Amino acid sequence: MALPELEPHGAGGPRPVHLDVARERGVTIRWDDGKQAFLDVRTLRRQSPSADARELRSSMAKNPFTVLPSSGGAAAGALTITAVEPIGHYAVRIRFSDGHDTGIYSWKYLRELCENHGKPADSA
Repeated sequence: MALPELEPHGAGGPRPVHLDVARERGVTIRWDDGKQAFLDVRTLRRQSPSADARELRSSMAKNPFTVLPSSGGAAAGALTITAVEPIGHYAVRIRFSDGHDTGIYSWKYLRELCENHGKPADSA
């Protein structure tokens, strides 16, 4: 995915220079500091920065018996990425086949996901 022209990283931290979206697998991100990482589709969905997903993760941390909401619809099949849309010069919105589309993934948050949940890009 071609990204909007970005200024070099500084106080805002590293920025992605390229996103390679494999709808059934996930996203490989190449950063302007030379690092690369792969985030699988399930991790991206589970770690969505949307308010409802953050609330669910918080509830699950407090109560391991939290009832997960039904995914319904297309989620009965494999979860996939249906679209990735740039949001200004700071983030992307990722839409999923289960209908979830409210998470806006800032560059900073994507970098955190890469560091905490990412796999080396060449092993993805």
